Amino acid sequence: MDNEYRRSDRPQPEGRKRRIRKRALIPLILLLVVIGSILYIYFSYQSGLDIARDNGVEQEEMEFNGVDDNDGKKNILLLGADREVDGAQRTDVIMLAQYDYMNKEMKMVSLMRDIYVEIPGFQSYKINSVYSLGGVELLRQTIQQNFGIEVEEYAVIDYQAFESVVNVINSDGIMIDVEKDMSEKIDTELKQGEQRLGGEDLLAYARFRQDAEGDFGRVRRQQQVINAVKDEALTVGSIFKLPKIAGTGMGHVNTSMSDGELYRMMASFLIRGEKDIPTLTVPVENTYQFMDTPHAGNVIDLDFEANSQAIHDFFEGDSNDADDGEPTGEDPSVDE
Repeated sequence: MDNEYRRSDRPQPEGRKRRIRKRALIPLILLLVVIGSILYIYFSYQSGLDIARDNGVEQEEMEFNGVDDNDGKKNILLLGADREVDGAQRTDVIMLAQYDYMNKEMKMVSLMRDIYVEIPGFQSYKINSVYSLGGVELLRQTIQQNFGIEVEEYAVIDYQAFESVVNVINSDGIMIDVEKDMSEKIDTELKQGEQRLGGEDLLAYARFRQDAEGDFGRVRRQQQVINAVKDEALTVGSIFKLPKIAGTGMGHVNTSMSDGELYRMMASFLIRGEKDIPTLTVPVENTYQFMDTPHAGNVIDLDFEANSQAIHDFFEGDSNDADDGEPTGEDPSVDE
């Protein structure tokens, strides 16, 4: 017994003491890293919100009655709102996004703005006019009535938001392959070729429609730009800017989604999600014709049954061949 006491009283080697002290420091270091990360994310996010406040953006509460069907998928109406003219605001960009939480996959459907739709309580007109007549709720009802798609959430993004987010992602601009020289009706001059475009010029590229493709080309370029912005945001150099990017975007966006739901979706997509975003353009090929109307001008007259089925198949099935059904041809409405 005396031998045991003597062994325990024996001084420990100096090297062993240092190892014990180092192990004791590890939890403290990890705690400091966690606290530092939380503070970095918080203040970066707030700095993004400050950009929106400095731009004079005011959030507006909108009537919306979408209902979550809790099927593991979220259908979101994405709108790019144009600047108000004479008190009316139309939507140049109308997309249906679906995020599948089970498969960690995002899909997007672009609806052409000149699609001629039945509008509940109003005369039939182009779909891009619906927002100015009754906001996101009327547009939700219109999409349900014409396409049979139940929209559960919405996000309205103005053009200033897009420009600000692009400039936060990379102040030198986003790399994009400009397919041709462009200048008509976009307040800038773009030259053909691969180059970096800042927020204002990149938006002009996405909005250009003064060529034979008209709105069909514009929708294709919108999808090209979305993918380019997404790819730039996910580069190593931009990953650490994601909280500020998110704050900048959220400060400019009107949405029905809670902060918690947005964080959950973003985290799921960024950490585990498939980063390629399949896209579909409606109308699909051979399911439409152009038609002149006395009150709405030239419109796209759809086979709604075929296009509704195409959207359903795209959202519910394999999206590997999604782009094969995109429409081609000239748009006679380019001069409008």
